[in-house]
Amino acid sequence: MQQDIPARERTVLAVVGTSGSGKTTLLEVLIAGLAARGLKVNVVKHSHHDLELEPPHKDSARLRMAGAAEVMVASPFRFAIVRELRGAPEPSLDEQLDRLAPADLILLEGFKSYPVAKLEVYRAAAGKPPLYPNDERVIAVASDQPAPADLRAGVGWLDLNQPQAVQAWLENYLKKVSPGA
Repeated sequence: MQQDIPARERTVLAVVGTSGSGKTTLLEVLIAGLAARGLKVNVVKHSHHDLELEPPHKDSARLRMAGAAEVMVASPFRFAIVRELRGAPEPSLDEQLDRLAPADLILLEGFKSYPVAKLEVYRAAAGKPPLYPNDERVIAVASDQPAPADLRAGVGWLDLNQPQAVQAWLENYLKKVSPGA
């Protein structure tokens, strides 16, 4: 059962790239395709900004601001848990993953400095250098540019404008690292 597997042994892939490169757009397509195949996909989205998950005047926000350590908001459609850190360090990635329900795949958006396998979304027009030349954990790059001649061996080069090809790569990757998926 997935929940008994330590976080570091779960099937995790980070989708990384600079802001505006198209990570979220690609993730939407990939998640929809995997879900259509009946796979359960969890996502952890990292943000460097403060999160406002509910308007400050709503009951749940008021209770949180009153000092509650955690507030769970539940409905017949979904639930969310908001935990206030109140100066405590941000939980490690393993701690965050341990809070998730079992899944066939956990996709991370961001977390580019974490030691996990990565799919980089790279657009030269973003004006920032790619990560893959200096990050051995980047196993594939989805780009709107042709593959460079000096691409490190073993790094897949995918056409970002052909999301079905990226989907096929991800499904093949998932079969390799998680044969039951």
